[in-house]
Amino acid sequence: MWIICLKIQVKTDPIKIFRNFGGQLRMSEAIKHGITRYMLYSLRDKGIIEQISRGVYRLVELPPVSNPDLVTVALRYPNAVLCLISALSFHEIATQIPHEVSIALPRNSHTPSLKYPPLLVHRFTNQAYQAGIEEHQIDGVTVKVYSPEKTLADCFKFRNKIGIDVVLEALKLYKGRKKSDHRKILEYARICRVDKIMRPYLEASI
Repeated sequence: MWIICLKIQVKTDPIKIFRNFGGQLRMSEAIKHGITRYMLYSLRDKGIIEQISRGVYRLVELPPVSNPDLVTVALRYPNAVLCLISALSFHEIATQIPHEVSIALPRNSHTPSLKYPPLLVHRFTNQAYQAGIEEHQIDGVTVKVYSPEKTLADCFKFRNKIGIDVVLEALKLYKGRKKSDHRKILEYARICRVDKIMRPYLEASI
């Protein structure tokens, strides 16, 4: 008895793959799922996808990106966590408009490089890096941001770089919220080793 094996080639549908991943992919992810570089460049040249950053593509049919800077950083560097001024702005507890995207990374991680948007990279110890991470969806992309409480603790730690006036303004705006948790701020302050510095400011704002 002869058994004839027929190799059936399954045609890759790049548009369907993009849609399965929310319409946006890094080149490495696209290649991993069967989309070749030639397919990517062909789709780009036909106006089906657009390159929003080096190695990051999205379907043109998607609605305009509401926050392209944060989406670009999150797609290029999934381990990056929005921190300090950028996180304050995200949580609406700052009046400053950040001119760079401030991100936190573990100490021994690779240094990211982007032509745009400009990045301010901060190295955190593993415990400080992992504490207080929230995940938010922006235009279908998961963006990591430190919680307001963790961000305030971080800002006190970096107060000499960002300015104590910015930190105190953020604390005042945070205090005006209905849901404020000084206990949680102190928990993160202990992790960042600034609890003794922060405690008088917190007690004065109660």
